[in-house]
Order: sequence, then C-alpha cells, then structure tokens
Amino acid sequence: MTPKEMETRIVRYGDLIPCKTAFIDAHTPGSDQKENFTIIGGGVSESADQHVHINDTPGFNIGAAGQPPKCRNSLHSHTTAEVFFVLKGRWRFFWGRWGDAGEVTLEEGDIINIPTGIFRGFENIGTDYGMIMAVLGGNDAGGGVTWAPQVIQDAAQHGLVLGENGKLYDTKQGATLPDGVKPMPVLNDAELAKMPEPTALDVIPRHVARYLDLMGLAGKSPAKVIGADAILPDKPGFDVEFITRGSLDDQPISIEFSVVLMPMRGHWKLSWDGGSSTLNPGDTCLLPAGFSHRLHPSMTGEASLYRVVSNDDPAGPTWTGK
Repeated sequence: MTPKEMETRIVRYGDLIPCKTAFIDAHTPGSDQKENFTIIGGGVSESADQHVHINDTPGFNIGAAGQPPKCRNSLHSHTTAEVFFVLKGRWRFFWGRWGDAGEVTLEEGDIINIPTGIFRGFENIGTDYGMIMAVLGGNDAGGGVTWAPQVIQDAAQHGLVLGENGKLYDTKQGATLPDGVKPMPVLNDAELAKMPEPTALDVIPRHVARYLDLMGLAGKSPAKVIGADAILPDKPGFDVEFITRGSLDDQPISIEFSVVLMPMRGHWKLSWDGGSSTLNPGDTCLLPAGFSHRLHPSMTGEASLYRVVSNDDPAGPTWTGK
C-alpha cells in the first residue's frame, strides 16, 4: 500500500466535516448547536446533509459529536452498542425515561459503553467546545435508534418531523411528509414501562473506565477495555483496547480482523511495507484485516491510543440488568 492509498484510510481531525441538522432535535433550543460527524460507515444520522468520510464498515461505525458548552444531545435509545470516549472537554452522560435515573461525568480520555435499550443523552459541561468519539455497533448503526416521546414532540414544535422512513422533514422550510409516509410513532406507555431505569451504581462499575486507570493498566501489552474478558466485559461485536508507550514492541502487528486506530494523546508513527504516516489525536485510521504494520509513539511525552478491532461475535445487548 502506498502512502497515498493509506491517506484514503485516514480521516484527519482537521478535515472532519460536520452536520448541524443530523437529528430530530436540531432546532430544539439547547440542542441546536450540535455538530455530528460520520467518520466510518453511515452512522446514525437522520439527515441527507450528513457527510460520510469512509463508507466501508468493518462490522461497526465510527462517529463523533462536537458541542459547545451547555449544549446537549437529547434522550434516545439504541439496540446496538454505543461507546464513547472523551477527546476534548468535560461531559455529563445521563439516562432514564426523563434522564434522571442516573448520570456520570467523564473527563478527557474516559470511556463509556452505554447499556443498550435505555434512554441516554449527554451534554458538554466544560468551558470550551468539546468532542467525543463514538463506536457504534453493527454495519447499519442507524436502524436501532428510538427517541424519547418528549424529544419528538418538542422537535415538532420547532418544525422538524421524523418520518417512519427514518428521514427528517423541516416544515419551516416547506417540507412535508411524502405520500404514504407516516410520522415516526412514539413509544406507548406499555412500551415505555419496559425500558430499564438503572441507577449510577448499576451502570458505572461495568460500563465506565477512567483514563488514568487505563494508563496504569496498559503496561507491556495493551489493556483490554471492552470485550469478553476485558475490564468492561461485553461482546458488542467489536473489542476495544487501550495502548500506551511501551504497550507495543517494534515487531510487526498483523490482526485477523479489521482495525481502527484512534489516538488520544501524543503522535503515533504508523509504518508498513510501502511507507509510513503519523497519526495525531482526533485522527481515525482504518486498517484492513491481516494488514502487517508497526505502531509506536513518534515523540517523547504522554502517548495513548484506542484500538478498535472487529471480531466474529454477533453484536449483542450490553445491558444485563446487573
């Protein structure tokens, strides 16, 4: 692979193209300044305006959300995995029917594997523009998103209607639902009653890992963060590992499955037979299955990186009720 070919597999942080109309709450005050990024795969955007950087999906999707202070993402649920790590800023994640069942604050580098099947939202509680990177389970991550009823109702008051076809229609711009397309139905009381309402004590121990803890755990080998035998045990259809300086030797790496590299701190040199490239915080790199390469920090100082690896496990639920 030539360096030019490799660059088509790297999405640079500075080249990310945002969509400000990605979701049904795009006009709702408090949520109307969100920026959504679809990096690998189609993501979960409901807008035709969403730019997709890399269409290939290695069994999961990679995205990101950028928000100014006090901006929030409204309550929704997923049937597949939704994993976030904080690239920039300070974020509050909350969940439950009304967002008050539990919450946790995440700092830069912290990671959360949000349980499936519960309403969840998040907001930037820092003082500057913040960014969180996302790993979404499955090749079609958009098929399992359900909004809390109040989100759909609030959005309609500000001109946005979500069709049952999963597309948004802006009535303030003169758009109407096409013939034969009904509005997306809201969950009824019986369906809402079945939604789990776990507390923070239910969620945090099995679904949150702290950056400083991972820095200590990643010694001479990568720390297994999410996976069947990981710190956060789960089988969401992919594994997440945390790599620091010294976690890898200078021997070639060849992994059976597709790999996505997502630097958190420092600059990382990626080299292979044919060239080399430098990955920086916020960059995302997709490597094909079985691709032989080397990876190590290219400068002194703190260095950390999340590595996401596809596997042959079917993407399953992450909420066990425990």
